[in-house]
Amino acid sequence: MSIRPIKFTNEARPTMEGAGVHLHRVFGFGETSDFDPFLMMDDFRNDDPQKYAQGFPWHPHRGIETITYVLKGQVEHADSLGNRGILSDGDVQWMTAGSGIIHQEMPEGNAAGEMHGFQLWANLPRDQKMCTPRYQDIKSKDINSLTDDDGTHIRVIAGDYRGYRGPVDGIDTDPCYLDVTMMANTTKRFPFDTRRQGFAYIFEGSANFGNASAPFGVNVEKEFQGEELKIRDQSGNRTLVVFGAGDEVEVQAGEFGVRFLLISGAPLREPVAWHGPIVMNTREELQTAFRELNAGAFVKTGAEGWVGKPRRG
Repeated sequence: MSIRPIKFTNEARPTMEGAGVHLHRVFGFGETSDFDPFLMMDDFRNDDPQKYAQGFPWHPHRGIETITYVLKGQVEHADSLGNRGILSDGDVQWMTAGSGIIHQEMPEGNAAGEMHGFQLWANLPRDQKMCTPRYQDIKSKDINSLTDDDGTHIRVIAGDYRGYRGPVDGIDTDPCYLDVTMMANTTKRFPFDTRRQGFAYIFEGSANFGNASAPFGVNVEKEFQGEELKIRDQSGNRTLVVFGAGDEVEVQAGEFGVRFLLISGAPLREPVAWHGPIVMNTREELQTAFRELNAGAFVKTGAEGWVGKPRRG
């Protein structure tokens, strides 16, 4: 057995998307080889509705899959296939854009105004770029989970973990997507397919991963007696940990425990031509996609009755 070393770590960066949604970009819109088959991941977490209520109005996608996981609040989805759904606490949506889909995602906070979730983009292989779009809406109660003797709790969103299978299926890159909560000062090893690339994203608490000498946390600025101080935040972490080769990931939870996403997938190792919401293999394919979008010929499947903006119910 070999423990995967850490290639590098990053802190998620604040940015805005959609119609002014404040979020943190974990990775994306840069070099993709370290994350292949994944392209981008966002952490949308806020307790001020003014910073997310305008949501993500109608926009296109082609050549990718989007995976949305909601922890708090809800997200209303509608698309050009006629699908409609509301994701609430613990729910997951897996949307395969394939040959082209136009959709919107409108967040709404809980009673306290809190909204928290993640969206991950996965690339589609060349021979599936123009596949028929589809939509999987999965309720929290249908997601398998297990709790180990040491108190570690694992939700299996996709893939297989110790015989527990996630409800998301039929995904070309065969991803494994786990939501892991570990108790304070516990240590655990997680099996990792050597053919996959993967990463962890800490969003609560702190932990050591692999050969790290100190727990990962995020530096936040706070004011004390009129001076700004950088301190280690142990509760609102936003740290990305990217792993090298190996067949296990070792995690040592910090003094307040840790919660993180552990995600892996089989790399495609194909050319990436990417502009905005459309990801293809060549520049020519991108140009075709945008020509079709401008000409109203973008949506290939399920477009019966599509007139540009379906009315929200």
